[in-house]
Amino acid sequence: MKSLNQLIESIQPINRLLEPAIRAHLDQLTKPPKSLGRLEDLATQYCLITDTSKPNLGGKKIFTFAGDHGVAKEGVSAYPQEVTPQMVRNMLAGGAAVNVLAGHAGAELAVIDIGVADPLIDAPGLIRRKIKPGTDNIATGPAMSLEEAGQAIETGIELAFSAAENGVTLIGTGEMGIANTTPSSALFAALLPCPVEDITGRGTGINDAGLIKKVEVIKRALKVNQDNCTNPLSTLAALGGLEIAAICGLCLGAASARVPLVVDGFISSAGALVACRLCPQVKDYLFFSHLSEEAGHATFLRIFKAEPILDLRMCLGEGTGAALAMTVIEAAIKIYNEMATFSSASVSEKA
Repeated sequence: MKSLNQLIESIQPINRLLEPAIRAHLDQLTKPPKSLGRLEDLATQYCLITDTSKPNLGGKKIFTFAGDHGVAKEGVSAYPQEVTPQMVRNMLAGGAAVNVLAGHAGAELAVIDIGVADPLIDAPGLIRRKIKPGTDNIATGPAMSLEEAGQAIETGIELAFSAAENGVTLIGTGEMGIANTTPSSALFAALLPCPVEDITGRGTGINDAGLIKKVEVIKRALKVNQDNCTNPLSTLAALGGLEIAAICGLCLGAASARVPLVVDGFISSAGALVACRLCPQVKDYLFFSHLSEEAGHATFLRIFKAEPILDLRMCLGEGTGAALAMTVIEAAIKIYNEMATFSSASVSEKA
């Protein structure tokens, strides 16, 4: 495994010299130029990421990282922390929304314990990469050490490389962790940067009083950890979550391996943001799957200048948005590869 700095240095900007040939092929398809809108843009981005004008869509895989958060003790979530391991078991049994939608997309689902507080004994199918049983409370100090954050990032990188080696050509992110919108909002506030109020939402459904408290907890976390937030990595360690760090690593690894990656929703976007702050070129390799209904995601997408593929008023996480967006990306590649050209179909072009 390369050091993090070496890996970041290995990530190159995408080769835009191919774009005229890709666009020319799209314009030769039996349709008015650009009439398929964003499907054409998605096909172009996929080709540029994979550095070819003859794209191949192989395997699809979604990585759902699970981790707990010490800040849950502050009462920032509508659900108790024991829901995290319960939902992990539900995913392993095939009963969660991400199972259904990953199956619909033809994507393999991997569920990874990166930091669940429960030992998850007798959980067949679980990928065990636990760094520690949940982060510490960001309202009173750092979530984790730099070493722990680095280990989580390395886990994501390793999984991305392994997927690429096994023929996966489209990776999706996902997560599960009660209270994880709180560290995500803290990271956005610190790294975009933006006001806490503009990036903080109701998560799993807290009431007005809960939202006020959540904003106060995040502001306290930012103040308590201000001396630790000197760069993207130290900010991640101070304010983030183990699943967020693993998603950051997944983004870095995918970019290094030139595999397109589909970012799920609000929490996954926080991991993607850290990756892009560590290495700005990573952004070229990302598809943002959807606009989450979680208040603050629109703020992130606007400031970060990222255009989501879908807007279905979803805010579940797990990898559900990534799974649905994969089907749209696959449709774009099929249009590019399978649609007839004017010459092959003997159709007259525009005069």
